[in-house]
Amino acid sequence: MGMLDRLFSSPDAFISDGGMETDLIFHEGAELPLFVSFVLLDNPQGREMLRRYARSYCDMAQAAKRGFMLGTPTWRANCGWGAKLGLDDAAIRDVNRRAIAFARDLRDNHPWRNHILIEGVLGPAGDGYAPEELLTPADATRLHSAQLEAFAEEEVDIASAFTITHPGEAIGIIGRARELGLPVTVSFTVETDGRLPNGQDLDTALGSVEAATGGYARYYGINCAHPDHFFDKLPSHWLDRIGMIRPNASRRSHAELDEATQLDDGDPQEFGVLSAQIARRLPHLRVVGGCCGSDIRHIEALIAAGA
Repeated sequence: MGMLDRLFSSPDAFISDGGMETDLIFHEGAELPLFVSFVLLDNPQGREMLRRYARSYCDMAQAAKRGFMLGTPTWRANCGWGAKLGLDDAAIRDVNRRAIAFARDLRDNHPWRNHILIEGVLGPAGDGYAPEELLTPADATRLHSAQLEAFAEEEVDIASAFTITHPGEAIGIIGRARELGLPVTVSFTVETDGRLPNGQDLDTALGSVEAATGGYARYYGINCAHPDHFFDKLPSHWLDRIGMIRPNASRRSHAELDEATQLDDGDPQEFGVLSAQIARRLPHLRVVGGCCGSDIRHIEALIAAGA
């Protein structure tokens, strides 16, 4: 059985981590310019911080006897953000290769390694809270190709796009992954009203992406929103295609979170209960975890609640 097959054959959803960037910034004192976590790969102290963080979740997954999605610290390692960081395509490829090698080494040296998938993480080429522009699929392909090609060359188990704000970018990502034969998932973010930042409802967005890509995505997800923001907004006829939830710990809007100077980590126990309630509505849920403000307490709580 291949590693990815385990994700779809497991009787329980795999677990993932919480909000890595917010956790490392507010709990570990990490300095992440522009919210870029891959800079930690550049020095021994940063690599050790990432290693401790990932190991804690691998250990938790082992204790719970659950599969674990080990994501690379590459949410902003695309050509959209690379330009702001002075990185060209070659440098973006190098960053992603190093991140994958780091994750693979960590996985291969953990006793739970046969239950850990390497997840190539990508994010929007612009602001995940307030998109500066709505990309066409062609523009999205251009901005994400270097990263996706690195993922394919290094044979990550799956590529997961998080905090996507509009269908055009999702279509471009999935289309390029399809050309590369790379397994891929796309997770959208929603506002407090359950709609995408471009104002579109989930039903319309998922329908347009699914039609344009021939259903190539392994599943879709929702992340970077509190459970209350989307629990009653899930389109009923797409429930079997939503395979991942990674909610925020906070009920604040994206605009409020963007201005926050202190972490709002909500109530971990409530987070676990609400996540489990959503999980019970999704017949093909494959991955559960957290996003901004959440940490290992929140993931332990959702496991305890039965998510």
